[in-house]
Amino acid sequence: MTTNVLILCTHNSARSVLSEGMLNHWAGQLGKDVRAFSAGSAPSGRINPFALEALRNAGVDTAGYRSKSWDEFSAEGAPPLSIVITVCDSAAAEQCPVFFGGPGGQPVKVHWGYPDPSNASGGDEAKRRAFELTRQAIGYRMLQLLALPLATMDRPALQAALSAIGRS
Repeated sequence: MTTNVLILCTHNSARSVLSEGMLNHWAGQLGKDVRAFSAGSAPSGRINPFALEALRNAGVDTAGYRSKSWDEFSAEGAPPLSIVITVCDSAAAEQCPVFFGGPGGQPVKVHWGYPDPSNASGGDEAKRRAFELTRQAIGYRMLQLLALPLATMDRPALQAALSAIGRS
C-alpha cells in the first residue's frame, strides 16, 4: 500500500514544494511506494521560481507543480495520508484541518523546520544558494524517511522515528 505524505507550509511556494519534489524524486529512484504532496494554509498561488530552479538543477521533474490549499487533502476523495510534515514554523503553529488516514487511522504528524530561503539577503545568487542548501537539507531528511521500514512500522514507532529525523 502506498505511503502518502503531505508536506505543509503556509504559502506552498518554497520549502513544501522542495520537500514534495525531493521525496517523490528519491522514492522513484529507490523504487519505494511513497507518494508526496504539498500544500499550504494560505497558498500564494505561485511557486517560487528559485524552488523550481533548484529542483530542476537536481534532476527533478517539476511538471504539473502548483501552489494549492491544504483543504484539498481533507476533502472527500483525497488520498489517505500516512504522514503529515510541517516545514515552516508558522504552519506548525496553525490549527490544521482534519486529514484522513489510511487503515491505521489519523496520519502521524511531525514538524521539520527549515529557515525560509526566500528571505535570503544578497540578491539572486544568494537566494539560489539558499534554495540549493535548503533543497539539500530536505533531500537528506527525505532519504532518511525512505530508509524506514514504513510498511511494517506501527504508529508510535513511526512517530518516534520521524521525530528523531527532525532533530538530526
